[in-house]
Amino acid sequence: MSAGVELDTLVRMRRVRDMMDRDFAQPLDLPTLARAVHVSPGHLSRQFRRAYGETPYSYLMTRRVERAMTLLRTTQLAVTDIALAVGCPSLGTFTTRFTELVGVSPGRYRTRGAPFRVGMLPCIARRLTRPVRNREALPRETGLS
Repeated sequence: MSAGVELDTLVRMRRVRDMMDRDFAQPLDLPTLARAVHVSPGHLSRQFRRAYGETPYSYLMTRRVERAMTLLRTTQLAVTDIALAVGCPSLGTFTTRFTELVGVSPGRYRTRGAPFRVGMLPCIARRLTRPVRNREALPRETGLS
């Protein structure tokens, strides 16, 4: 692949990623994202995974979970309302993906709290409160020792 073609692909993938970062609460799907950068959904999916190591859906759900974590820490909104606010039309899908990325359910996250503390440096808070991608959340404690 020539440098110009590869650069064009990276620019398109960055545009898609920026769109997901900005419009995560909107009903985004693969065909919508592909139309925005004038490629087929299959091509977008392959190139996005090649550029970022995960599917567009996985990236979008991570953005949604990050925003949900903030809302769980800072508001008293119901989990269902938070799921809808971050763009997840299904509470079941939201809860499943949240649990995969964070390691606990949204309700448990709210009651247990995050390792974030007021006054903590923003770079440390961001690192501690970022969900883990690709199903790498630490396994739940089983109580067996």
